[in-house]
Amino acid sequence: MTTTRERYALIGTGHRSQMYLDAIVGPHADVAELVAWSDSNPGRIDHYERLLAGQGVALPARYGPDDVERLITEQRVDRVIVTTPDFTHAEIVSRALLAGADVIVEKPLTIDREGVERIAAAVAESGRNVVTTFNYRYSPRNSELRRIVQDGRIGRVTSVHFEWVLDTVHGADYFRRWHREKEHSGGLLIHKASHHFDLVNWWIGARPASVYASGGLRFYGDVNAAERGLGQRPERGSVPDDIEAAARGRSSDPFVLDLRDDPRLESLYLDAEQHDGYLRDRDVFSPGISIEDNLSVLVDYDGGASLSYSLNAHAPWEGYRVAINGTEGRAELEVVERAAVLVGSDGRVVLDPSLHGDGAGAGTGTGEGRPVRSRGERLVLQRHWEEAEEIPIPEGVGGHGGGDAYLLRHLFDRITEDELGRPAGYDDGVRAISVGIAGNESLLTGRPVATIAP
Repeated sequence: MTTTRERYALIGTGHRSQMYLDAIVGPHADVAELVAWSDSNPGRIDHYERLLAGQGVALPARYGPDDVERLITEQRVDRVIVTTPDFTHAEIVSRALLAGADVIVEKPLTIDREGVERIAAAVAESGRNVVTTFNYRYSPRNSELRRIVQDGRIGRVTSVHFEWVLDTVHGADYFRRWHREKEHSGGLLIHKASHHFDLVNWWIGARPASVYASGGLRFYGDVNAAERGLGQRPERGSVPDDIEAAARGRSSDPFVLDLRDDPRLESLYLDAEQHDGYLRDRDVFSPGISIEDNLSVLVDYDGGASLSYSLNAHAPWEGYRVAINGTEGRAELEVVERAAVLVGSDGRVVLDPSLHGDGAGAGTGTGEGRPVRSRGERLVLQRHWEEAEEIPIPEGVGGHGGGDAYLLRHLFDRITEDELGRPAGYDDGVRAISVGIAGNESLLTGRPVATIAP
């Protein structure tokens, strides 16, 4: 039996694109073929061309950043994978849809109401399909929590408490990159927390209706650095700016990211910055940061439940705690993805290699491709009038808590349903960002804001 391979294009060849490239040329090569790619920075395509050529893989056709329609038409593309910065999603996704291709887009779907409206119009006009990737749904621990709620073991959900902490490796990284500018990322309520809001929407099977948010920039940034007396800061991490650092060759400041320490990041960003001037290693305590690092959100759902959510981006450990209360009991999930970020005798960051996060932070040693079980991962169910019961959590494979491999299989095999409802559709993508969009508006107004969730 001969399987017809779908023709894929990749738009955006930064850090996040490698998961899809590895999948297409590896375990999913029987159903997928990469025929074209595009990036605004030619240096990043150069990096991946060297990588694929070294594996003996035929190179895709190369297009410029404005050639979305021509790329799809000339290469007869079936699906476009979008891994560009968040603020570009609405334009690229809508153009790809109208040009006749289905779209897979990295979360978030877009960053504001206008972006949602543009994509919605393109979906309606084209009749094509959009999938937003939510890796964390596929993490076994999150899937088991969904199963508990779905099976009615805690009754009707009344409330959710959800705390997520990012450590000083992963969390700090958002304050070095383009994510630090709210106009480009929508802030952490959009870029990062859309993962978390999607989990809650999915866990409890409800639509977010209104949001009240509070938060601010309280740790990173130049003002906070000055208040804590941190002194003069380097503008970036990869170029020594004083005699002592030049002699040593590397900074001993644990908040400094030197791209030369990671050959992949050095090739993708440091060597490529000559083309567009993009700096991947800006100081986390420099001026110009417009996103928050501490956030609290209250969400009311159409089914009557409520969510209290908090995000901290400068914690000493990384992970999350969630409790879901119901009319018949309570389920609690605690996950420690990295127990500590330490500093060695040379001032360099040392990470516990036995712990694996989601891979978003540079140099975090996520161990993708190996079985993942995080220290402190514990799921407990306790029904009224009964003893607590610890629920076994299956092992997963890959990043995002062992969920990436399952997600990729569903994506490339076009699986749209399973027993836990894990495959996400277009409406799921909108619901996830609707909380962050309303939250950002609430931060500005100081009032609750209705969501645009379908």
